Amino acid sequence: MQKNQALITVTPFDSLAEEIVFQILDLLEPDPQDKKSFSVVCKSCHSIEARHRKTLKPLQADFIPGAVQRYTRVRRVDFTNCPRIDDKILTTVANAYSETLRSVDLSKSRFFTQVGLLSLVAKCAGLVELDLSNATELKDTWAAAIAEAKNLEKLWMSRCKLVSDIGIGCIAVGCKKLKLICLKWCVRVTDLGVGLIANKCRELCSLDLSYLPITDECLSPILQLQNLKELALVGCHGIDDESLAKLKQGCKSLEVLDISNCDNITYNGLGSLTNGSRSLRQLNLAYCFSVTFDLEKCFYKLSALQSIKLDGCRVSCAALKAIADCCESLKELSLCKCNGVTDEGLSYIARKHRQLRKLDMTCCPEITDAAIASITASCNYITSFRMEACVMVQNEGFVLIGQHCPSLEDIDITENVNDEGLEAISRCSKLLNLKMGLSMYGTDHGLSHVGRRCQNLIELDLYRCMWITDVGIGAIANGCPSLERINMAYCDKITDSSLTSLAKCLQLKALEIRGCPSVSSVGLSAIAMGCKHLTILDIKKCDINDAGLIHLAHYSQYLKQINISYCPVTDDGLLALASISCLRNLTILHVIRLTPDGLIAALLACQGLMKLKLHTHYKSLIPEAVLGAIEARGCAIHWRNKPYWVNTLPFHL
Repeated sequence: MQKNQALITVTPFDSLAEEIVFQILDLLEPDPQDKKSFSVVCKSCHSIEARHRKTLKPLQADFIPGAVQRYTRVRRVDFTNCPRIDDKILTTVANAYSETLRSVDLSKSRFFTQVGLLSLVAKCAGLVELDLSNATELKDTWAAAIAEAKNLEKLWMSRCKLVSDIGIGCIAVGCKKLKLICLKWCVRVTDLGVGLIANKCRELCSLDLSYLPITDECLSPILQLQNLKELALVGCHGIDDESLAKLKQGCKSLEVLDISNCDNITYNGLGSLTNGSRSLRQLNLAYCFSVTFDLEKCFYKLSALQSIKLDGCRVSCAALKAIADCCESLKELSLCKCNGVTDEGLSYIARKHRQLRKLDMTCCPEITDAAIASITASCNYITSFRMEACVMVQNEGFVLIGQHCPSLEDIDITENVNDEGLEAISRCSKLLNLKMGLSMYGTDHGLSHVGRRCQNLIELDLYRCMWITDVGIGAIANGCPSLERINMAYCDKITDSSLTSLAKCLQLKALEIRGCPSVSSVGLSAIAMGCKHLTILDIKKCDINDAGLIHLAHYSQYLKQINISYCPVTDDGLLALASISCLRNLTILHVIRLTPDGLIAALLACQGLMKLKLHTHYKSLIPEAVLGAIEARGCAIHWRNKPYWVNTLPFHL
């Protein structure tokens, strides 16, 4: 008798070229859950997904040894979920991906040293991107290790406060192919170090020197960089008009310039800095000097400007007219918290720039419907309109927006809208983001219009909208299936019914319901079961107990951040929450039913925690050894001494 031959199972993927399947997987890239679902279909899918994977973003450092064995073609490793990365792990990654690795992000990680960095850059010769932001322990000796990355093109070192000119000099000499470097808040780096970077790294395209103690001495070599397109000098108080006047020529290739918070620079210094920079497209002057007609001397040379930020400046009407006359290509204008902005100035801008796409008038109290009429009559393709606290704008203005701004995607009408205004705004059917917090007159009636007409809505802010109830939230849930973020904090009339309705919004990622006393575990359980992509949750001062957290732990495996302050939660609920492997940020204030033992057990079980807010009451109840163990994993503990406060009323009329 012949032996039965084993049956060979042939899958459809066996007849497809790997390149075709890779193209299918490329289409699934935006949602990691989709790729995960693909990989568990069969062994063939599991294998081919592993070969396709180009980015590795482990949840815990312990997973890395196994991950590098399965995923062999990784080009980018993102450690932002792993607060503790030591030299051994970096060596493991370097050995596994010596031929393929191009990018590493260590911006949220600690505990590695120059030994691990040297292993990484020495073995991965193809490394072109390295993010070391927030590495507050990084010293000049570490910088010498970075200098071995000869092919490095992008380097982020924001807040590396121990690195000095010596370390930067090593990097400048070793990494001559750099095209981007961020030295923001590297407070020991001076003109010498920046000058070395400018002289040695001639291919630089992007340079961030924000908050450095530099002067004009280093600006001359910087502005001679032929490929420099982006320059940030935020908060560089050592640079002033007198020093800038010494510059003979600006940077011809410069496209983006940020000198916000440089309080020693006026229009004279700006003119020196931008002399010859006719390609400049974006200019940020926020919180600098008073913007007057004199600025025309600078702007008439900058006709290519498309985006201008003047936040926090005093702006005259003459200045706005000068901007309108000089900047022919203007598409974005930000006047947030600017004094002196009037209807006349904005109307002139609108008439001159019909191509305007984004306008921020936040906290410009003198603006009225007259300005809105001019803007809507001329700028029909505007996509973003921010007008928080523009209290003089009435219903007529909102009606005009609804009638004439069909392309509107983003609007902020915080503190300033009623039902008639909401009905008008709802005609903007392409709306993605709506902020209407602190509304004293917006009710379910107006919100229902938004729900019926704005089907693409992604973000909704209802912070302290005191008249919104379950009816309005139900209309949003039924009409806006793509909703990802909603803020209902201190909307004290909503109940579990609202959460049950929102559970139908399967893409919901962020939910804020703090100060909603009628919300209980019943509603939260519905959210947990329906909204599997939930990552951010604030239930402070809600009547949510262990049952809600247990459901959350079972269904919301992607939860990263939660605030359970003032909730009637016990040890059991917190222990359940600690089982969520993605949890990174936890706030616990005045949770009076917790015991010290339960809190300790939960914190030790929550392996991936990166940020923990605790009341100082617990400081004497948790042994120092336990606190040390938690911090040794890379978790930052923030102690708060806030008094117990239970009032959840939004505000008093």
